[in-house]
Amino acid sequence: MSSLLAKTPRGTDRSVAAREHLWMHFTRHAPFDAGEEVPVIVRGEGARIWDQHGREYLDGLAGLFTVQVGHGRTELAEAAARQASTLGFFPLWSYAHPAAIDLAERLAHEAPGDLDRVFFTGSGSEAVETAWKLAKAYFKRIGKPGKHKVVSRSIAYHGTTHGALSITGIPGVKADFEPLVPGTFRAPNTNSYRAPEHLREDPKAFGRWAADRVGEAIEFEGPDTVAAVFVEPVQNAGGCFPPPPGYFERLREICDELDVLLVSDETICAFGRIGELFACKDFDFVPDIITCAKGLTSGYSPLGAVIASQRLFEPFRAPGEVFAHGYTFGGHPVSAAVAMANLDIFEREGLVQHVHENAPLFRRALERLLDLPIVGDVRGAGFFYGIELVKDQATRETFDEAESERLLRGFLSPALWEAGLYCRADDRGDPVIQLAPPLVVGPPEFDDIEQRLRSVLVEAGRLL
Repeated sequence: MSSLLAKTPRGTDRSVAAREHLWMHFTRHAPFDAGEEVPVIVRGEGARIWDQHGREYLDGLAGLFTVQVGHGRTELAEAAARQASTLGFFPLWSYAHPAAIDLAERLAHEAPGDLDRVFFTGSGSEAVETAWKLAKAYFKRIGKPGKHKVVSRSIAYHGTTHGALSITGIPGVKADFEPLVPGTFRAPNTNSYRAPEHLREDPKAFGRWAADRVGEAIEFEGPDTVAAVFVEPVQNAGGCFPPPPGYFERLREICDELDVLLVSDETICAFGRIGELFACKDFDFVPDIITCAKGLTSGYSPLGAVIASQRLFEPFRAPGEVFAHGYTFGGHPVSAAVAMANLDIFEREGLVQHVHENAPLFRRALERLLDLPIVGDVRGAGFFYGIELVKDQATRETFDEAESERLLRGFLSPALWEAGLYCRADDRGDPVIQLAPPLVVGPPEFDDIEQRLRSVLVEAGRLL
């Protein structure tokens, strides 16, 4: 390990400097204060990352559902440098620049239906925040000012800004920040593994049931007060809940009947994670708004976007009208240039087709783990999977809070890291391990992931 990687410019060991000065996100800092070393990731190449000691890991989470084209793509850095040498920054406040124009056109061309207006943000949380503000402002413009509420799903995560956090359906991540923005309500999610028993053997009936619960929530609040429904194509939190057959068809019908906007939050699911560039295409529905981020640049530069239907834009093009909302760095020229280069890689290397062809192989590799008593369910789509852990496969009995804490944080997280696999052990909902590798991997990596998981889960089973 070179001294350049080991030390800060002030000569401090980087792990020490991280412990003393860096406030990491969603991180328990107490173990570091007690002497545990902060892991420092210094390099990435393809689906591999290396820490400060030169140890190699398989990136089973694509950074954070983000690095679609893999690490070490110098052409993305070169695209950023070219753009910065011409125009390093300019805002989209009454002015445009070529990078944002070109990317907006490209995204509008790829989006389904009449979604052809692109509002750039800096992140997925900002995109969700923007979509809610747009929904409320739109209904005010068309004479329905009472429509301001949002329905989302239980356990769903939609971001950390106050509006996005209010839409989020995970009580534990919200408590510290209450009171939040009023007007958000929850409906059941599409967790088929935990579906009502009478619906478990009939996926289509469960899909209809789950969609109808969204409709009930709208009716209960009053359709004249509800502006939008926010859903992920495959719900992340809780461990990758795909939609049952017919779910989105029925949800689209409900939103149309009750004059409610359907927002497809694709912060994680877009840009090949499920297959298509936009996951709503994978599940054959056209939303009114798509929110996206992460894979848009493969994480090489921050960028998010809201893609809205033309009818939502129309009220704001009238004389004197304005959508009084924006971000300094939304549509940053360097980020937009990186996104264009990233999408070039998608096209040149056929990543959408690669995911479609290899997704069944990824599923089969992970489903081999179902022979372990601790594995209750393997679920997901594309290159996005969750493995739910249980006490008893037959009864689907889960772990209590203390047991989950010991299993996930006390054993699994450090054991998986020690096994050379970067993934996510999560308990927002029932205990799961989540996997979302870069889209460039294939069967050798699928087998590698399965073997590393197996070794750790066998040991976890012995500890129960």
